[in-house]
Amino acid sequence: MAKKDKAEGDAKPGGAKKLIVIGAAAAVLLAGGTGAGVFFLTKGNSASAAEATPTATLTPGTVTALDPISVNLADGHYLKIGVALQGVAAAGGGHGEGSKDTLDGSKAYDLIINEYSNLSMTDLQNSEQRNHYKDELQEKVIEAYKTHDDKGEETEGVMGIYLTSFVMQ
Repeated sequence: MAKKDKAEGDAKPGGAKKLIVIGAAAAVLLAGGTGAGVFFLTKGNSASAAEATPTATLTPGTVTALDPISVNLADGHYLKIGVALQGVAAAGGGHGEGSKDTLDGSKAYDLIINEYSNLSMTDLQNSEQRNHYKDELQEKVIEAYKTHDDKGEETEGVMGIYLTSFVMQ
């Protein structure tokens, strides 16, 4: 019986080594397969996203510079601000769209006054805050200049704004 126990004992350590080797090989294959799957799936998504991007890209049109205006700030100071509107080029090459080369600044002036008139001078001294208010104004201006074409599809008239002057006193 002692020989049988010894024989069974020899078989177990060899089997345990085989199990460890098989387990390690399976783990390596699983990790490699997962890595390859992630690589190919991610590569495929970025390629389809790259194909979809050109249809959503806007072509810059003319830049319409608006005259600077003075806005009363909340604390008795004022802000002299100038803005330029970056228009969107007509998709059809401008057929019949000659009047859209320059944008009417009335909507932008109204939004500038509404956005900045109740702010204090300290709100605008920090460059981060100033950029925050500029970004908010830009979103509102882009939304205000959206129109609908003959098919009822929404088209953008402005794709961005530039601050051409910004003086507080």
